[in-house]
Amino acid sequence: MNSNINRLADSVGRVIVGKKDTVIRLIAAMLCEGHVLLEDVPGVGKTQLITALSRSIGGKFNRIQLTPDVMPSDIAGFTMMDSKANEFVYRDGAVMCNFLLADEINRASPKVQSALLEAMEERQISLDGVTHRLPRPFLVLATQNPVETYGTFHLPEAQMDRFFMKLSMGYPSLEEEMSILDRTERHNPINNITEPVMSVDDVIAMQEDVKRVRVTEEVKSYIVNIVSSTRSDRNTLLGISPRGSIALFKAAKAFAYIYDRDYVTPDDVKNTAVSVLAHRIILSPQGKTAFGTGEAYIANVLRSCPIPSMSVR
Repeated sequence: MNSNINRLADSVGRVIVGKKDTVIRLIAAMLCEGHVLLEDVPGVGKTQLITALSRSIGGKFNRIQLTPDVMPSDIAGFTMMDSKANEFVYRDGAVMCNFLLADEINRASPKVQSALLEAMEERQISLDGVTHRLPRPFLVLATQNPVETYGTFHLPEAQMDRFFMKLSMGYPSLEEEMSILDRTERHNPINNITEPVMSVDDVIAMQEDVKRVRVTEEVKSYIVNIVSSTRSDRNTLLGISPRGSIALFKAAKAFAYIYDRDYVTPDDVKNTAVSVLAHRIILSPQGKTAFGTGEAYIANVLRSCPIPSMSVR
């Protein structure tokens, strides 16, 4: 594994017990300048995860608890008259940070969801004719509860498609939960991170390095075959768009970089495909009967698509 990534994962691991696969995928999304939807039950460590990542990098962390009464100005900020300077000044909203935890995004009104997702997509906000650029790196970890639906607003498929990955932490094992009890006995485990292990400039440099990872024509064709096979399948009502193939392309490059290679292998594609693609499809009634979930469907697609042989050039 890349030494910088290893240091970062180890730092997050001082707070988060186990879940290294989730941590690595979150780091991969960050390296691709993508955002993550974390669908999980309350209390499994979602806030601790993003807080630990921001502390390990030394970035600015914001959290916003999304409820029906949250306004778009809470997300994007607002302009107000400064009576002393006799001019309008901009007041930051929640998105003016490096790491934003948008807790329970499906409890926010559609207008607020749109304001947040627009900032995620454009990486800027425009108020009163003035454009304000968001800082780099900028990572949104939006959460939603997969069980509770009372008082929630469904995320439209067009908005779901704008999340780079969808992840789930899941419950800890018995051994991991014992370790969690030990860590929380005397203090909040977040205090285990006393100083950053890298800077935001280091992250930006790694993001540029990921872009230089090589992808052969065979692997590109493999990505396209996986994605296109979902578009004419009777098991799906909505297949994966080109945005999905671009995301899978980037994620595979990030995984190659994380594991210290300057080229992508088919295994990098397979290891990222479910996290990147499963939330972008809508299964037909037949598909729901056959597979149940988008994750199971994408896993089946990976089994049926021929894996290319490749030579690194």
